[in-house]
Amino acid sequence: MKTLIDFGKKLFPICRSITGNGTLTTLRTIKNTQLKELKIKKISSESKVFDWKIPHEWNISDAYVEDKYSKKIIDFKLNNLHVVNYAIPIKKKIKKSELLKRLHFIKGYPNAIPYITSYYKKYWGFCVTEKKYNQIVRDYKKDDYFYINISSKFNKKGNLNYGELLIPGKSKREILISTYICHPSMANDGLSGPLLSIALAKYYLNKKKLEKSLRFIFIPETIGSISYIYKNIKKIKNIILGLNLTCVGDNKNYSLLSTKYNDTYLDKLCIHTYKLMGLKVKKYSFLTRGSDERQFSSPGIDLPMVSMMRSKYGTYKEYHTSKDDFNLVNVKGLTQSFKIHKHVLNRIIKIDENKIYLGRIKNYQINKNNPISTIKCEPNMGKRGLYHLIGTRSIKKNTKDMMNFLQYADGGNTIKQISNLIKIDFKNTKAIYLFLKSKKLVK
Repeated sequence: MKTLIDFGKKLFPICRSITGNGTLTTLRTIKNTQLKELKIKKISSESKVFDWKIPHEWNISDAYVEDKYSKKIIDFKLNNLHVVNYAIPIKKKIKKSELLKRLHFIKGYPNAIPYITSYYKKYWGFCVTEKKYNQIVRDYKKDDYFYINISSKFNKKGNLNYGELLIPGKSKREILISTYICHPSMANDGLSGPLLSIALAKYYLNKKKLEKSLRFIFIPETIGSISYIYKNIKKIKNIILGLNLTCVGDNKNYSLLSTKYNDTYLDKLCIHTYKLMGLKVKKYSFLTRGSDERQFSSPGIDLPMVSMMRSKYGTYKEYHTSKDDFNLVNVKGLTQSFKIHKHVLNRIIKIDENKIYLGRIKNYQINKNNPISTIKCEPNMGKRGLYHLIGTRSIKKNTKDMMNFLQYADGGNTIKQISNLIKIDFKNTKAIYLFLKSKKLVK
């Protein structure tokens, strides 16, 4: 595992995003040095995938802020988190007041650079530590000016890239192992998932014919899983369940994000595995989801999926900051995650398929009188003005409530049942339903 950690450190400086050379370089490096069987695939920019459109390919070569003495006070080449991911190109002389408005930092976390994105809104900005922000406020006068340079490019004829590896078994029924490869310079919420996927793929590639097939995918988060489902909707029907690999590298906690209804064989198996290994795990409801399980478990796809994490995304201080590095991710943490995932996969591979619920997340009958989502996967809430377009570490509650409603609008639940599932009173749940219906997101 140490060798794999060292490999991760080589990937760490690469500026990855949902598209672009950073992500493609990462996939090629994995293929050339770790998994020669990995197939790198692409989807063209501007391709329609359900309710979404693949954004233009984004690449960046440099970004910095210079003061009037030509001193670089913020430098992308020192840490690629310094620039807002997907920032538009700009070269401009600006005043101190304008610069301060474009600087993102985390209050109360003085030495951490935040990770900020703006995928679907044209925007530029820089990310700094609170200490650096305060320094700029303190050391420069009100009428001082600065030179801004972001050397980025957008290519409407570009691609979204992802990696796929199938280890065929005796059965056509598959287990999906999904991880994302779009985060720049973060180790736990960024590289630990791909590193564990590599370790598991190598392990099972060396095994004799498996009872069931294993399908590994390395995708950009959210738009990647939506795109993958769109392109492989027929293939998805062969998948019995999925594991989403993320935040598996620290050695602080054990966390389990359950399936949507928390009623599958997979849920029981994961809990049993932790108990068998003598490990205490904090169980999280599907309502706290935040990764690609959102798409694979959505109405019409209905794939049972769990995330067996160490410290869950969004719960640890270093999350989405420069402090999420290889001081946090370590051999001990990743090794234990490997053992847990291997045990679960071994059980699923060997068990009689008839003993696993192979249908959907919940065995329900669709009732036309119940709310039904009109769109496969999550809808693009941003283009409807219902979602913040500049990514931060949190989501507004009203947006979250709407997304929760849509997840359970599968035709099998009444508004009252959805109200209970998403833990909102009936009056507000009905109001959400009527609002979403007015937007033609449910029928």
